Amino acid sequence: MKLRRNLTALVLGLSTIAAFAQTDGNTETRQIKEEGKTVFNPHWFMQVQAGASHTVGEAKFGDLISPAAALNFGYQFTPLWGLRAGLSGWEAKGAWVSPETIYKYNYLQGNVDATLDLSNLFCGYNPTRFFNAYLFGGIGVNGAFNNDEAVALNDAGHRLEYLWRDSKVNVVGRFGLGTNLRISDHVFFNIEVNANTMSDKYNSKKAGNSDWQFNALAGFTFKFGKTYTRTEPVYYEPAPAPAPAPVVEEKKEEPAPAPEPVKVQPMRQNIFFLINSSEIRTSEQSKVNNLIAYLKEHTDAKVSLCGYADKNTGNARINKKLSQERAEAVAEALKAEGIAADRITIDYKGDTEQPFNVIEENRVTICIAE
Repeated sequence: MKLRRNLTALVLGLSTIAAFAQTDGNTETRQIKEEGKTVFNPHWFMQVQAGASHTVGEAKFGDLISPAAALNFGYQFTPLWGLRAGLSGWEAKGAWVSPETIYKYNYLQGNVDATLDLSNLFCGYNPTRFFNAYLFGGIGVNGAFNNDEAVALNDAGHRLEYLWRDSKVNVVGRFGLGTNLRISDHVFFNIEVNANTMSDKYNSKKAGNSDWQFNALAGFTFKFGKTYTRTEPVYYEPAPAPAPAPVVEEKKEEPAPAPEPVKVQPMRQNIFFLINSSEIRTSEQSKVNNLIAYLKEHTDAKVSLCGYADKNTGNARINKKLSQERAEAVAEALKAEGIAADRITIDYKGDTEQPFNVIEENRVTICIAE
């Protein structure tokens, strides 16, 4: 009795395992209709930067280097375009030639920049890319102050023609180039260089042209929220289970009527292809086999093959050729099984006709045998 219970439990366990294996196998062999995609989500971001600035003047390059910092807040509208507003500033320097004298002053600058993601522009959208270059251009307002050293130099007899004493406000035009190096989805190491041009009066000296200030900055970019979404693949619906055979009632035998000529029903098979492909997939081979069997059974029947391509991908020339190759692929499969070429008619429509409402189903060769 105990042995019988053990055997029963073993059989039930094996049946359960087999059922799970059957389910998993069906999932793995499901035919993908559309691959999963990575979709961009608009999002806010912040940049914290620090580095060095150089104000162009009549002294050695290194003598005119000053500390600089910036804080930006922005919004990325699309994979390519964003907009940011920020504050930057710290210290700037100017130079008097003879005797050589370096003087310092401070500034604070507000900016509004439009940004263009160069990596997404040339390489396509990829939120997990390590190197992400961007270009930007914008305008700003620069407020300079603490110009006491230049004032003292002027009062000592060295005339600075554009000297300002308390503060000076200038409109700024700016552009630059930067990169965000990915650490995680939300944190990036940032490197940026930018150029700012403003009035000739910025450094208190008259030069007859615009004053320029250059910045080299490094820091971090922080992105907020979910910046992208990955969609799941879309599968074709499984074929419905065949309907049960109807119950046949017993009837008394009656004299059989004279047989009527048997009318051969035409056969139609829709053979679907993957995007940009004319290769017959394993999952579609059974349809080709059914068509071959029909033509061998009905030796007088002929078959017409018409290839199509979906109009949402490629172009008219490519799709015309692709639809021809799809029709010819089916024709070659029939001829390989002994179906005579004179029983096969080939046509192709490219993307000029779309027989189905679902985009992916228009990557098809429609076969009608009769």
